[in-house]
Amino acid sequence: MFGQVGLGQDVAAVVAGATWAWRWTRAFDVGEATGHWEASFGRWEGLGANGGSAWVTQLGVTPVLRLHPKAWEHGLFAEVGIGVNLLAPVYRSEDKQFSTVFNFGDHLAVGRRFPSGAELSLRIQHFSNAGIRHPNPGENFVQVRYAWPLNRSATPRTRP
Repeated sequence: MFGQVGLGQDVAAVVAGATWAWRWTRAFDVGEATGHWEASFGRWEGLGANGGSAWVTQLGVTPVLRLHPKAWEHGLFAEVGIGVNLLAPVYRSEDKQFSTVFNFGDHLAVGRRFPSGAELSLRIQHFSNAGIRHPNPGENFVQVRYAWPLNRSATPRTRP
C-alpha cells in the first residue's frame, strides 16, 4: 500500500494505491532490475476556470521498472513507469484544459527501502494524453510517497 502527496502548477493531489511485484529480476554489472504493477486512486484539487475549486478523480494502472544499483547502499533505488490513467471529469484549471479523460502518466523516482519493507521516495510525474487530442497542456507534479508492506510477497523486491 502507498500514500502520496503531490504539488503541480496551481493543483495539489492526494493519491493512495497498491503494488504487486513481478516474478522477474535481471542482474546486470551495475546492479539489479525488478518490476511491479501499481494501481492508484487519487483526488486532485486545483483552481478552477471560474475561480473556485476544481476536483478531479484519478484512476491509474502503471507497470514500473526499478533499478537497484550496486553502488547505492542501504536499499536505495531509482524507478521509471509509464501507465494509463482516467481523470474524471476532464481536468480543467484556471490556465490549463485537458481534452480527454484518458491520459498517460509517466514518472521518475528515487527512494529508499528500509529493512521493515517500508519505502520513502521522491517522484516527478507528468500527465498528458500524448497528443491524442488537443489541447494537451499536460500537468507536472513533484510528489512524496510513503509505502508500507501488507505482506512481503505483495511488495516490490529490494536488493539485500
